[in-house]
Amino acid sequence: MAYETLLYELDGPVLTITLNRPDKLNAYTAVMGAELADAFHRADEDDAVRVVIVTGAGRGFCAGADISGGAASFDDKAPGSVAFSAPGQARAEGGGFVGAIFNCRKPSIAAINGAAVGVGATLTLPMDIRIAESNARYGFIFARRGLVPEAGSAWFLPKLVGLPQALRWCLTGNLIPAEEAKAAGLVSEVVEPERLLARAREIALEIAENTAPVSIALARQMLWRFSGDPDPSGVLAVDGRLSMELGSGPDVKEGVGAFLEKRAPRFPNKVSEDMPSLYPWWKD
Repeated sequence: MAYETLLYELDGPVLTITLNRPDKLNAYTAVMGAELADAFHRADEDDAVRVVIVTGAGRGFCAGADISGGAASFDDKAPGSVAFSAPGQARAEGGGFVGAIFNCRKPSIAAINGAAVGVGATLTLPMDIRIAESNARYGFIFARRGLVPEAGSAWFLPKLVGLPQALRWCLTGNLIPAEEAKAAGLVSEVVEPERLLARAREIALEIAENTAPVSIALARQMLWRFSGDPDPSGVLAVDGRLSMELGSGPDVKEGVGAFLEKRAPRFPNKVSEDMPSLYPWWKD
């Protein structure tokens, strides 16, 4: 399937999704949001995809919403609106691209080149790993446009960098240099521009070549969903049951065997067919 605003390129176990409106600094549109959601749903269902990288074409990651329509750009009743959900549909219903990224059973890496502003910043927050090139800039500029932090960012951002830092960035709307974003924990690495995609792929292959797909799918959901709990009772009710079910399965036998035999593992279980019976536990 070809997309209007994205490139979808699978190379071995690594899928690279490229925001592809370089003449507009990859400014976000409603079409891009729908295509991004579709791309992550496709990745979720495709066992050939082990890791997803998201980056931007040209000299910017995403300069925010396309406001070429002026103030009407944010009116979901206006033609050409960049509204993040269809008219009359609450964003919480299905979550759009945010829900698709968050619920995807494949880990995702944001490779941030240049500016990531507004929705260009918030769309990276549900991803699992963020790395940036040295001249990248983040910006949570919503209050400067009369808006509020969107795409779930009022939940994601404090979870990632803490409430005081999230408040400062959202209340000032300042642009954030890559090194400041790294110091706060928003990005884990800052690399030179020519190394960005190569480094993202190195991380992706480290995951793809050494870990079990089902284990990764479960681990990312456990960490995201339980890390904010006030005590460990919730995760303790889940992790023991998952460990017992996985412990008698073929992935554990392969993982232990590969370790003892000093070889690369070949995990047989697939996320499309072999998720544990408890999954998804949060829907019970």
